[in-house]
Parts: sequence; C-alpha cells; structure tokens
Amino acid sequence: MRRPLVAGNWKMYKTAEPAEELARSIVAQVGRDCEVVDVVLCPPFTSLQAVHEALAGTPIALGAQNMHWENEGAFTGEISPAMILTTGCTYVILGHSERRQYFAETDEQVNRKLKAALGAGLSPIVCVGETLQQREAGQIEAVVLGQVQAALQGLSESELLKIALAYEPVWAIGTGRTATPAQAEEVHSLIRTSLHQQYGEGVAGALRIQYGGSVKPENAAELFTQKNIDGGLIGGAALKADSFAAIVKAAC
Repeated sequence: MRRPLVAGNWKMYKTAEPAEELARSIVAQVGRDCEVVDVVLCPPFTSLQAVHEALAGTPIALGAQNMHWENEGAFTGEISPAMILTTGCTYVILGHSERRQYFAETDEQVNRKLKAALGAGLSPIVCVGETLQQREAGQIEAVVLGQVQAALQGLSESELLKIALAYEPVWAIGTGRTATPAQAEEVHSLIRTSLHQQYGEGVAGALRIQYGGSVKPENAAELFTQKNIDGGLIGGAALKADSFAAIVKAAC
C-alpha cells in the first residue's frame, strides 16, 4: 500500500507572521489523528523558517516551492538546495506548471533540479500536466508522459523510489474546474502503466502520484479513493486551516 501524501502549496501568499499562524492552526486541526498520511506545508521562501518553528515536534513536514540545481554561484535571485536544507525543509516542489508557464522552465531544467534535490537528500514532488488546448487536441498522453520521462531521465531505481509525481491538469489549477475522479484516475493510471513498462512493478507499484487542481473538501474523498491517486498537491484550499485539514482527513 502506498502511503498518501498531501502537500499544501501556498504559492506567493503569506509573509512570515501570518504563515506561522496558519501553520499552527493546521497543526491544531490536523493533529495526530491521521498517522497514515504524510502531510507537507510549502510556504514561500521568506516564510520557511517561521513555519519550520511552528511545525517543530509535529509529524508535518516542510517543503520549498522551487530551487536551483547548483549549490552556489552567480545566480542572482535563486535559492540552492543547500540553502533550503538550512530552513528545515525535507521536500521540494519541482516543475510546477506556473514555473513552466511564467518562467519558461523546461523539462531539461526540471531534470537537473530533480537530480540536485535527490543529491541533497530532499524528497522531490515533480509536477506534470497538460493545458486545456493540449487536452482538446488529444495530446494528453504525449504531453504528460513526455514530461514524466524527461523529468526522470538518468535516475536509478533507488532514486525513483524517493520521488512523488503530481498530476496537475493546467486547466484545473486555480480555475475552480476540477478533473472528474474518472478523468484524474485515467491519467494517473496512464502514468503508472508507463512507469511499469519502463521501470518495472517495483517502481510503478511504490511511486506515489498525487492529484492537484482545485481540490476541495467537497471532492477530496472521491478523488483520493481512486486506485492510482495517492493524495493531493493542494493550492488555494491549503491557505485555510479548516479546508486543508478536511482534505488531509479525506486521505486517511
């Protein structure tokens, strides 16, 4: 059985003090009732230290939203894996569609970041997903599997087992539109079948695949009960403690 993973991506919201308040409220509401689920909070870089302090002594982990592949260098404005580690992070989100769309992040860059994250001992959450135009053109398989294969290129089986994938249809992120459980399960199954063909049952059966894209307390349980969906990468609903806690409990 794969252990569900529910991560909150706070995006560019919450300065340090409100972030710490939100984290403490989530800790209070999630508590220790749901020990079968891995929970991660991913605030902005400037709030990582504050949230780390709020999570101290709890089972909830801390994650960053992005990173550079180099440990240091003349990369103005970037954050390295080594820097992320100093804040207490154990997870990092890579290849989110907003990084690809707004900052021209490529599959090759995602692969380099993934290798660097693994080398630093971080647990990467690698995002993949198609746009509405690509879906309507019948390109789901080519786009999503292409992103998966490019991201995982050159990794060993032991490295693959340290990764989580997050399928996030771009047309469902922040739009209020959610893939139906059947639509989401279809793509998750497609990804897992591809992993089985390329890497075997050991990897395919163990690697966690989250769903992301307008997940709410109202639809979380139905999504998470699908055979190949192993929790969620939550955006807007992660910015309110009660809604995020309800989503976590739906994964229990």
